[in-house]
Amino acid sequence: MPEAVAASLRERILNGEFEPGQALVQETLAAEYECSRMPIREAFRQLEAEGLIVTKVHKGAFVASIPPEQVMELFELRAMLETDMLRHSLPFLTEKHLSVSEQKLQELDQAYRHNEISRWGTLNWEFHKSLYAASNRVQSLAIVAGINLQTERYIRLQLLLNQTFNTAETEHRTLLDLCRAGDETASIPFLKNHILNAGRELVDALQAKKER
Repeated sequence: MPEAVAASLRERILNGEFEPGQALVQETLAAEYECSRMPIREAFRQLEAEGLIVTKVHKGAFVASIPPEQVMELFELRAMLETDMLRHSLPFLTEKHLSVSEQKLQELDQAYRHNEISRWGTLNWEFHKSLYAASNRVQSLAIVAGINLQTERYIRLQLLLNQTFNTAETEHRTLLDLCRAGDETASIPFLKNHILNAGRELVDALQAKKER
């Protein structure tokens, strides 16, 4: 039950149903999910570990709110760690690895075209992760997976506001082609710019939304 509740609350946070800073009331959620408060508390612990909610003593749980400058910091961390993982992965990428990347990219493109919002973040990370599969950087992968989860709701918002699907598709295709060619000189800076540009566009979109 706690896992099911956590999965449901995670998706509701990521799709924007619960907004940053909004209180999550145990009693209300327990009534909604028709369970005791225990599974809700366990779900809260899991979501807090993922960085999606924060709990405050004597105040309760709230959806985590990340200032725009910290959002950019997360993308800078992604760029640093993911370029390192790609550098370690490139020499050992096989056709099997690349076929997985191709499959994930096709699924992501399809999710864009059919507006399957709930799949965007997961498939985007699965595509990126597939390129790092041969890196043997287990701890880095775990850290970046957590960062992607924290930023997924904002990435969904950015795509909805800016409709930059074609740019994302083109850049992902170019990145895969460079990795297939084993071109470290071109692929590493391309990946870095891809991540940092996405971060800058996201921060701009968040600030524009805030000013409305």
